Order: sequence, then structure tokens, then C-alpha cells
Amino acid sequence: MRAVLTWRDKAEQCIYDLAFKPDGTQLILAAGNRLLVYDTSDGTLIQPLKGHKDTVYCVAYAKDGLWSPEQKSVSKHKSSSKITCCSWTNDGQYLALGMFNGIISIRNKNGEEKVKIERPGGALSPVWSICWNPSRDEHNDILAVADWGQKLSFYQLSGKQVGKDRSLNFDPCCISYFTKGEYILLGGSDKQVSLFTKDGVRLGTIGDQNSWVWTCKVKPDSNYVVIGCQDGTISFYQLIFSTVHGLYKDRYAYRDSMTDVIVQHLITEQKVRIKCKELVKKIAIYKNRLAIQLPERILIYELYSDDSSDMHYRVKEKIVKKFECNLLVVCSDHIILCQEKRLQCLSFGGVKEREWQMESLIRYIKVIGGPPGREGLLVGLKNGQILKIFVDNLFAIVLLKQATAVRCLDMSASRNKLAVVDENDTCLVYDIHTKELLFQEPNANSVAWNTQCEDMLCFSGGGYLNIKASNFPVHQQKLQGFVVGYNGSKIFCLHVFSMSAVEVPQSAPMYQYLDRKMYKEAYQIACLGVTDADWRELAMEALEGLEFETAKKAFTRVQDLRYLELINSIEERKKRGETNNELFLADVFAYQGKFHEAAKLYKRSGHENLALDMYTDLRMFEYAKDFLGSGDPKETKMLITKQADWARNINEPKAAVEMYLSAGEHIKAIEISGDRGWVDMLIDIARKLDKAEREPLLLCAHYFKKLDNPGYAAETYLKIGDLKSLVQLHVETQRWDEAFALGEKHPEFKDDVYVPYAQWLAENDRFEEAQKAFHKAGRQSEAVRVLEQLTHNAVVESRFNDAAYYYWMLSMQCLDIAQADQGQKEEMLVKFHHFQHLAELYHVYHSIQRYTEEPFSFHLPETLFNISRFLLHSLSKETPLGISKVNTLFTLAKQSKALGAYKLARHAYDKLQGLQIPARFQKSIELGSLTIRSKPFHDSEELVPLCYRCSTNNPLLNNLGNVCINCRQPFVFSASSYEVLHLVEFYLEDGITDEEAVALIDLEAPRLTKKERKWQEITNPSSQTLRLDETVDHIEEDDPFTAKLSFEQGGSEFVPVVVNRAVLRSMSRRDVLIKRWPKPLRWQYFRSLLPDASITMCPSCFQMFHSEDYELLVLQHNCCPYCRRRIDEASQ
Repeated sequence: MRAVLTWRDKAEQCIYDLAFKPDGTQLILAAGNRLLVYDTSDGTLIQPLKGHKDTVYCVAYAKDGLWSPEQKSVSKHKSSSKITCCSWTNDGQYLALGMFNGIISIRNKNGEEKVKIERPGGALSPVWSICWNPSRDEHNDILAVADWGQKLSFYQLSGKQVGKDRSLNFDPCCISYFTKGEYILLGGSDKQVSLFTKDGVRLGTIGDQNSWVWTCKVKPDSNYVVIGCQDGTISFYQLIFSTVHGLYKDRYAYRDSMTDVIVQHLITEQKVRIKCKELVKKIAIYKNRLAIQLPERILIYELYSDDSSDMHYRVKEKIVKKFECNLLVVCSDHIILCQEKRLQCLSFGGVKEREWQMESLIRYIKVIGGPPGREGLLVGLKNGQILKIFVDNLFAIVLLKQATAVRCLDMSASRNKLAVVDENDTCLVYDIHTKELLFQEPNANSVAWNTQCEDMLCFSGGGYLNIKASNFPVHQQKLQGFVVGYNGSKIFCLHVFSMSAVEVPQSAPMYQYLDRKMYKEAYQIACLGVTDADWRELAMEALEGLEFETAKKAFTRVQDLRYLELINSIEERKKRGETNNELFLADVFAYQGKFHEAAKLYKRSGHENLALDMYTDLRMFEYAKDFLGSGDPKETKMLITKQADWARNINEPKAAVEMYLSAGEHIKAIEISGDRGWVDMLIDIARKLDKAEREPLLLCAHYFKKLDNPGYAAETYLKIGDLKSLVQLHVETQRWDEAFALGEKHPEFKDDVYVPYAQWLAENDRFEEAQKAFHKAGRQSEAVRVLEQLTHNAVVESRFNDAAYYYWMLSMQCLDIAQADQGQKEEMLVKFHHFQHLAELYHVYHSIQRYTEEPFSFHLPETLFNISRFLLHSLSKETPLGISKVNTLFTLAKQSKALGAYKLARHAYDKLQGLQIPARFQKSIELGSLTIRSKPFHDSEELVPLCYRCSTNNPLLNNLGNVCINCRQPFVFSASSYEVLHLVEFYLEDGITDEEAVALIDLEAPRLTKKERKWQEITNPSSQTLRLDETVDHIEEDDPFTAKLSFEQGGSEFVPVVVNRAVLRSMSRRDVLIKRWPKPLRWQYFRSLLPDASITMCPSCFQMFHSEDYELLVLQHNCCPYCRRRIDEASQ
């Protein structure tokens, strides 16, 4: 910091106060009883102001008027002591008063005291000057206080002291801040003005005076200071703050606020502040070292780590000595001090190790690297001499000497070239080894070599940045400041006090190398930093110059995979022995879009086919035709096909179809037409095609089906004679009539018709029809599976009537399988009998379920009584799914009680007690159990069943089941009322076939009884009926069959009735009912013992009914109630 006197004047009397006009153009002084107004630019007295009769002690310029507009008079407040000074805060809300008794009073604008600060010296230390810091960046208002206890102190608005008191060693008379609050001026009895930091650190002196300094102020927003003295002297000084800084590669250290050092990383923009709390005089930086010279010592810092981005410094050494030097340089282990012509090398301990005396003044010094402790220094002298000094060597090496003084120096990365800027602003570049001047450039004030490229340097001057590569012309661009470093594409530039890294594209030098086809050198320049467009240009130029290595690197930079693949393929071809550079260049031109040049090169190298492929791939069909001329028809057809492909890709399908048809590519034409839904076009193509062209015709048919035009599809299939596909078409479109007709004509397609038909029926919930269709198609397993599923569903859904029907159908299905497949005969016959049994159970249980679930009964009590007894006897072993024993016993108990079978009812109620009873029956069963106790313990004899073989009365509850307890003859029940029918089953003697037996029975003429018989024998497709209009006498007692009944019973085992031919011959046709089961079952024969009671047997399911019941049921349902065979169906 230097103070330069701008002007000086002298008044006749003491200068007590002064003030600047807010814009800084005028200065007003209080000199005795006069006010003097000066022009600040040259010190001219503008005018003296008279009007005060007594001494003027204070002056100030109004910024916004004298008084507050609301206040009509000035407020006055009493003070406890003489007020020596005052100062308002920035916001004008508080006023600080300095008093003669050493007290500081802080008051609000109403005059009320808010804070009172008592100084340690009390009345012995009058507060002579105070001032608030005007900075708006401070978080708190800071008050600077100077008293005649020779102390400088700082306080917050709250009265809290900031820091410690600072001793002054003189009586202060005036204190004032710079406009932004960064520095303080202090003057007084020491006859000088001192400059302090805002924290109270003394920085230096601003002009010595001959008497006490009573006032000093800073010109607004500037570095000009005015001083007023006891003897009337007015001095106007300019303060010049010099730049103290150091640079090494990408680290820049500079002084801030005179006492701080900021280290800035120019690449990452990181900054670190080092607070020294003393005036920083010199800074030097090198690698991981930082040296800071303070007034009484030198601090050496080092980085915490070797990380290139680390910004944490710690103190390594302290040299506690006062040094006077012009320049300071730091190395790994040494400090270099420059004093005029002398260089001194000191260790970090402060010991002088070496000294060099130069012939002339040292103008420039720079560390150029080297091993630790042996670094080299580049030194430039005023006499033009340039030397190299090693810190461990006493002898300086003269590199070269020029006529003019040195201003700036730099050495190239490989230390082969030296750049010098002389005092005439000329940049001179020398070869260090030959001392030859390589070139020189004018208008330079600083120079720097590129640390990453040997042949590039930059220099600044005249507001321009100049970049020079090799011997090419200089490239200029505008730039303010001094170049201090050049690393890759970044140029470090110092402008006024700030250092910045400027990103400079290296495009110009790169193009200079490209113009001379120096691709490798251009690539090296590009690596320093160019735009993507420059990289692409370099890549293209290198590719055209067949410099593939450089081109590959450049294309990698711009991530252009297409060209990298091209280069890779060319390199592979070169490895295989291809050497035709014209062919390689043709590929390059084709990639670059220079198609005609590429075609010419292809032709010249004898590869016309490649040119043709290129044109067709690019859809340049006209150029391809021109190139081809009148050539091979095959190639012309190929061209048309490719053109059609292109038309298809660009969404011109009509044109593409026409081109494909003209080129004979029918399939592609059909695909486009089909995808677009052009049925008319497809019809036209299909009708024009020959029937031998099977594939395109099949494709046409496929699209007809897809576009819902089965008629045209059928026409196409007929054209090529594909009947199987035609059948599939009818099936897919569910045109079953056409499918059945085709199946009739061609039985081999029967499966293809009926199986899908059955599946379609099943999908549409027409399961019974589906089952029949499966059966018709010969798919017995599917038919059985459908029936089993139907049966299971019916049981689960409590549709027991349907379940009975489905089980009957299942049994008949098993019988069919047994008949057709000998391998499964035994298994299927077992299933047949099982399913027949289940069908009968579910048929019976249907009535019980309806009785227990529905509010009204559809059956007579006798019928329900018989049904429940029959079911209970049939459930002796296991109970099928869905059948409830509770419901059965409940029905039996209720009906037994109603019909007078009290013993049986009591047994049923007892049985119910051991079962889990639903809540809805609980009350009824409990009541029934109680009330049955009041009834007699026997059953009504009218209900007792009679065995028609042995005439034994059987108990109502039979442990043997539905057989006679005496003769073991199974009862035959009516399938509607479940009464025991007057039928006895008989068997044929061995050797008698069914056909012979029927013939023998048919031989016998009916016998006449004593009364005239009025028989009516009715035979129709749906039934066999024997009817007698009037009662006739019983069969004669000498009937051979009756003899068989009576005398062939013996033991506890069942002995069936077996008849011979004689007995058969004696039988009447009207008395015999035959169940004509299909093979492999035998027929069953039953003899009616009461011919006057008519019995009807269904010819389909062979169930027996009383004729009247059967006729009524058929009238109700129009079918057999058991097997649902319709009465209009033909007998099977």
C-alpha cells in the first residue's frame, strides 16, 4: 500500500472537521469560524462561506433534508456529561454518543437511552471519536471507539465488546471508515493518519504531518483520503493498493483485505482463506508449498495430502525475521529472496545457504521445477541477460543475452524453447540449445507456453490474446489482462485483482495443421480442447486422407459408431490383404453422402455391384437405372423388388403391391393387401393365380378368413382342393350344416367336424348335446368326461333328478365301451352296475330332497314312505355325495307316523338322535321323538310288504336290504311309487339262448280261465303293456312256474328261479317282461304273478312302472321320467 499526495493547501486556522459532498466532487472544511469549499479533483478553493461568529467544530452534508417533515422543532435531551462525538447507525434508528467522562450512550431516535457502555478508564479516558461501520454486509452494527486512554475498541449495538482493546500509543482525535467499511482511518497526536483493518490491525501510515491531525475522511467510493491538521494544513492523498499474489500451474494465491490470503484452484474453482491478522507483504506458491511474508516473519505452509484437488494447508515452518525484498520465491525446501541485484537462498529454518550477485537489476524470476532441493530458477535481468540458477549450485548459467530489458519469461514443456517479453512489448522466441531467434511477435506484455503441447504458446497485449502454434500465423481474440499460464485449453488470465481460467478452443491451430495434412499434430492440438464440430472435421479429414488411426481416435471422441464401424471394417479388410485405397475411399465417400463420387470410384475399382447396392439401399432407383443402363433382366427385376420394398416402408402400399405383382412377388403383394384389408385386391390376385401356386393361394385364404370373408376363403380352398382346410374353415366359422354335409361325403373328416362341434356345444353350456356329439365322433373318453362333470355339477347344485339321468347315461356309455373294447370290458361292466345303482339312488333321493326343502309335497304319503324305506335299505354300505341320511330318516319318520307304522317311526327318530341334525329340523324331530312315545309299539299290517315268490310278509325295516328275508328273492319296485311289483325274476337253464327262450315263450297260446278273458295286449315303440279289462281267475294251480317258486328254495342262500324249456313253453307271452340288455349283458326275464295288474316297462332304461302311473308321467313330461326318452323316439 502506497499513499501518493495529490494536492495540499493551508488555511489560517485549525481544521476541526471536514465533509465530502455525497457524490465526492466537493469538500467542505471547518476552519475557525469559516467554511471552505474545495474542488476535490485539483484542490481549488471554490468559495469561502461566512456566517458563523464563533468557531465551527463540526460540518456535514445533508443527504435527504435537514429535519423530519413531521417534526416542527428540534427535540432536546440532557446529557450527564459533555458530549464529544456522535454517530448514527446505517438505518438511522440509533445514535451513539461519546462523552468526556468515558461513557458511550446509545439512544433511539426519540432520545431514550437503550445501552450504556462504561469504558475501563472512566473519566481519565474521554471518548474523543466514534463511528459506526457503514458496511451493509455485516450481520451486526459495529461501533468503533477511540479514546484518550489511547485505546481502539469495537462494540456491537447491544453493548457487547468485539475482540480486545487495541493499544494506539497516541491520543486519537478522529476516526472514520472507508465507504464499504473494509478499512479505518485514525489520526491524532502522533501527527499522522494510520490505516487499520476493520478489525483494528494496523496496516501502515498515510502521510506524516507537522501538527496534530484533528480530522480525516475518505472520499465516497474511492481510495482518496483528506487530512485536516492543527496548523490548518489540508492534504489530499491517493491510496494505491498493490497486487500481492503468486501462481503455480492451477493454484493461484492472492492477498485479500490486506491481512488474508486466498488460495484459489483455477480448475475446480475451490477457494480457501488463510487469516494472518497482519499485513501480508509477499506471497509465493510452488507445488504443495505456500510462503507468506508478514512484517516481522515468513510463514511456510504445506498441503495436508498429495491429492491434486486438496485445498487444506497447515503451517510447516516459521521464519521469525524481518526481511526487505522485492520478490519472494518458494521451493520444496528453500525460500528465495530477491533484493535488487542479489538473490538469497534460505532454508526453512531461516539459515542463508547461498547467495548470487547479478550484473543488473532482477526484473523476473520463476521456478521451472526440478527435484526437491535442486529446483531450477529462470531469472531475467534489466540488461537483457537470461540465466538459469539451481538452488543447490553457486554458479548461474547464462542461457542467452539480448539487447533489451526482460519483462516476462517462460520456458516450454520440454525446455527446448524460451519465450521472452522485453520492455518494447515484443515477444521473442529462442531455441535454447542453438540460441537462435525462431520468431518474434509485437504487442506483448506477458507470455506463457502450453504445458501440454511443446509447439504452442500464447501472449497477451493491447487488449488481445494471441495464440501461436509452430510457425503458423498468430490467431487473435479479444481478452483483457495478462496471460500468466496456459494449460491445455485453459488460459489463466490476471485482470486487475482477479484471476480467471479462460476456456479457449484450439480450433484455429488445429485447422492450420489440417491444411497441411498434418493429422497427428492436429490431433494433439485437438486433445487440448476443441468443439465437437472441430473433432468431427478432424475425423473426416483424417478419414479422407486414409489416416485411419487418427480418424478412429477422433470419431471415438464424438462417439460416432457408424464411422467407427466403417474404419473397423476397412482395417479388417486390410488385414485380409486388401490394398485398394480407391475402394476404401469409395466406402468413405458413400458414408459421407458423396454418392456420385463413391459410384465413380466403385466403377473405377471394378465393383459396379457395390454402386448398384448403394443406390438401391438409398432408394435412388432412377440413379440405379441410369447406372445400370440396359443390363440383365434379373437385375432389373431385383431393382423393381427393392423399389417395391421401399414403397412399402415409406407407407405407399398401393404402389408397392403393383410393383410386387409386376416383379412376380405375389406373396408380398398378398401380405400388404391382407394387412390393409383390401379384399377386392385379394380376390383379384386369388382368381388370377394358377391353382398350382399353392402357397400364395393359401395365404389369400388365410387373409379371407382373417377379414371375415369365409365365402372367398372356401372358394380358394376348393380351387386348390384343400378339403381339410375347408372343413376347418366351416368349423371355425361355425357353419355346422356345411361341415356336416362335407363330413357325410368324406367320412375321414368326421372327427374334424364332430369333435369341435361337441366342444362348441360344451362351451355354450349345451353339455348334453355335446356329450352326444362326442359319442357320435367316437370320442368315448371325452363323452364320459363331459358326463362325469355334468353329474358332479348336478350333485353339487342339488339337481338330483339331473344327476340320476346323467348317471344312467354314464352307465350306458360304459356299456357301449365294454361292447366296443374287450380290454376294458370287465372294468366298464363294474362301472355300469355302479352307475346304474347311483342313478336309481339319486332318482329316489330327488323326491326326498324336494319333500324336505320345499313347502308343498308332490307325492302321496305312501309313495314317500316307500321311497324312504327303499333308499334306507339301499344305503346300507356307503352314502353317495349329496344324499342326506338325516333327510331320509326324517321323511321316513314323518310318513311312518302318518301311516301308522309307529314302531318304524320310533326307530327312525332314535336313529336321528345319533346324527348331526340341521337347526331347521331340530325342533320338529325333538317334538316327533316325544309324541311317538304316546303311540303303540307296532306297525300297521296294511303297510307290510309281501314277497310274491314265497308269499312271506317282510318287516318294514329289513336288515338284508331290498330282498325277501325268507327266500332272498330281490324285490322289483315300481320306478314311480316304489311299491313292490308282483314280478319274479327267473333265469334260463344252461344251454338255452335268449332267442330260443323268446321263441319258446311266444309258442304258448294264452290259457283260458273259467270266465271269458278280455285281454288287450298293446305293443308300441315306447312300451309293452298287458291289460285286462275285467278281473279273471288266478292262474291255474298246476302252472309249472308256480311249482318252481315253491319247491326250489333251501338254506339261507338265495336260489334263483331257473326254468327249462318245458316251463318256458308253458308261459304266456303276456305274463313275461324281458329286459333286452345289449351285449355283453344277458337279458333279464320277469314273470308277472298277477296278470290282471298291468305293468309297463320302458324299452330304453328297462324301469318298471304301474301302467297307469307311467301313462300319467309320460303325459306330464312327454318322456320317460327315468331316462327321459321321448315317446316319439324310435325304439333302440
